[in-house]
Amino acid sequence: MTHAFPGGALALDFAGTLRYRHRPEPREDLSSPESLSAWFRESGITEHAIPCEAADLRTALALREALHRLIRARMAGTAYDRDALALVNAYARKPAPVPQLTATGCHVEARLEQAFAAVARDAVTVLGGPDAALLKECGNPECSQVYVDRSRGARREWCAMDPCGNRIKAAAYRARKRTSGRRTA
Repeated sequence: MTHAFPGGALALDFAGTLRYRHRPEPREDLSSPESLSAWFRESGITEHAIPCEAADLRTALALREALHRLIRARMAGTAYDRDALALVNAYARKPAPVPQLTATGCHVEARLEQAFAAVARDAVTVLGGPDAALLKECGNPECSQVYVDRSRGARREWCAMDPCGNRIKAAAYRARKRTSGRRTA
């Protein structure tokens, strides 16, 4: 699997495809039409590759940034950006992928517009429902992934243990060892 899905919701994971937004140079996970197609397949929106072109990738990045602005606004308790809201709602109104029952189980195929609709509808569900109160940003200062904290007591600190939680815990351990080493010397 090429892509990570730590957010607990399609919309959050799609917005998180621009990783480490707090760094001077964030990492772009949707760097090609092929990586966009792979994201849709790995996310479970579709089982097969969706043909994508450069223009489709530009559309996806525009949708992703609109989602990011809406997520940040919701977390901050501020008004939504009107253009971002209009774009997400426009895609949410489009037909979504339709699962089909087959002799071997469930089968899902989607066109590109249906895949965008699935992400937009998920954003409407997350940002407009009870999960909106559970949104958190990863505690790793470099990571910008937003996730739904459904943990007991809402005490989850990281988008995922690997790599963010492990890095923070390892740094804290090294700091404790340095401090205890100075006290014994």
